[in-house]
Order: sequence, then structure tokens, then C-alpha cells
Amino acid sequence: MTRHFLNLSDAGHDAIAAMLNDALDRKAVRHGWPRGKADPDAPLEGHTLAMVFEKNSTRTRVSFDMAIRQLGGTSLILDASSTQLGRGESIADTARVLSRMCDAIMIRTDDHAKVEAMAQFASVPVINGLTDLSHPCQIVADLLTIIEHRKALPGLVVAWLGDGNNVLHSIIEAAGLMKFTVRIGCPTGYDPDDGFIARAQAAGGTISLHRDAAEAAAGADVIVTDTWISMGQDHADAKLQAMLPFQVNDALMALAKPDALFLHCLPAHREEEVTSSVIDGPQSVVWDEAENRLHAQKSVLRWVFHQI
Repeated sequence: MTRHFLNLSDAGHDAIAAMLNDALDRKAVRHGWPRGKADPDAPLEGHTLAMVFEKNSTRTRVSFDMAIRQLGGTSLILDASSTQLGRGESIADTARVLSRMCDAIMIRTDDHAKVEAMAQFASVPVINGLTDLSHPCQIVADLLTIIEHRKALPGLVVAWLGDGNNVLHSIIEAAGLMKFTVRIGCPTGYDPDDGFIARAQAAGGTISLHRDAAEAAAGADVIVTDTWISMGQDHADAKLQAMLPFQVNDALMALAKPDALFLHCLPAHREEEVTSSVIDGPQSVVWDEAENRLHAQKSVLRWVFHQI
């Protein structure tokens, strides 16, 4: 059976936990090694990953490219402007062709329906590298970072400040799977999708909405934010004004637990959603988080190939 990773729920609690353990183990083994050296077991030797980009990328592009290399495989980087996708070839036909030539497909795009169509018509595993709806690979890296900093997931309190976007959707989904709390601080009109909240609550996660940033942040173990204006959106002045009370600054961080972590998937718009004093401060683990995209992607790849 072909395994796709379009959302965290495609894997489930046990598989996510296994991915996190695998990522921790593989990262520890590689300490001090050159980045381009393959893992000792090279579990994906001979495998090729096709990476399809319809949105710009730094961390997703580099982490997946290095992940498949460290696992012993190779990658192909494709973008819409230089492939037939940019001239109107359908996702379905592209999926069929890539399935004949590559062993897995990672796609980063603007529309979640495209990822679903890719999975429907591909005969190889398809991985969601980001859509307008969700960003599951980012959250595997976030959970890995939280665990590395000695915080258990069950019972964790995560405070989200800002827009109800794709990253938040995947954090909410993770809360249901891994049994932790998400307090969402966001202005009226920018709430996350109700379906993600309902499913997470039904699965055992605790999700709450707050119109006051301080209320969301008080006593939290982790503070998370993201850019207020997503890639490809117009720089909306009205949205920026609505979001300003939810900026993560020193005063807000002081309301969380003294050992609280600050996460941001990057790129950051400094002095908008977060101040430089926070993102460069002692509670920020954003660079560990960015590096962990690589280690997380390796475990996602191993899972879709039935190695975890």
C-alpha cells in the first residue's frame, strides 16, 4: 500500500512518535560529520525524490535535498516555470509521469487540492511540503525541537500568536494526536479552520481561542508565531493593524513560563510578528528548529517507504 504524507493524521500518533525517535537517533549518530556524508545504513540507497516547487523555498528545498542524500538517495528539483506544469499540464498527468521515473514526490504548492490530486494519481508516495491548508513536515520538526529541549508533549501548553494559517492547522492537528494544549491568540476574523479544531478536540487535544494575547501566553511552555502576511498575499495594512496586539515581544514572553521556548518556522518579518530581541534572545530555538527540518524530513521519508 502506497503511503502518502499529506497531513499528520495520515501517519497518526504511533508513527509520529516513531518518526521523532528515529530523527533523534539519526541526528545523534551524525554529530560532527560532514553534511554530505551518507548515514551508515544508507536506507534509501538507489531511491530518487522528485521535488516540485510552485512556491519559493529555502528550508523545505534544502532540508529535503539533504535528507534524501544523507539517506543514500538522490533528488530532482522541479519548478513550475521550467516544467510543463507552468504551461498547463495537469497535476494528474505530472503525477503519472513522475511515478514512472522517481520513487517519491514532494510538492510545495499554493492549493491543498493539488497535493491531494498528486496523491490520487501517483503510484509512489507523495509528501506535502506546504500548502495553503497545512504544513505537516514543519510540525514534525517543531515537535522534535521541543523534545530536544526536554519538554514532554503530553500536557504541553503551546501558545500561538497571530494568523490562523496553515502552520497553525498542523499544530492543532498535532495537539490532537500527541495530547497537548494549544491556546490560539488571534484577532476576530482570522481564526483557524473549525474542522481542524473539532477533530483535534475529538482526539483528545485541548484547543482554545483567545482575543487577548496575554491570556493566550500566560504560563505557556512554548510560544509560536509566523508571518502575518503569507507568501503570495498582498501586504494588507488592515490585517497588519489587526495583528499588532499579538506581536511576540519581551513583555509577552515574560508572561510565559521562565523556561518557555520561542518557535518560528521562518522567514521572519522582524518587528512585525516578533521583535529582534525575542528571535535573537535566549529563549529562541528557531535555528535548532530550522536545522531539525532536515532530521524530520529524513524520518518522514523513511516512514513513507515503510521503514518506520
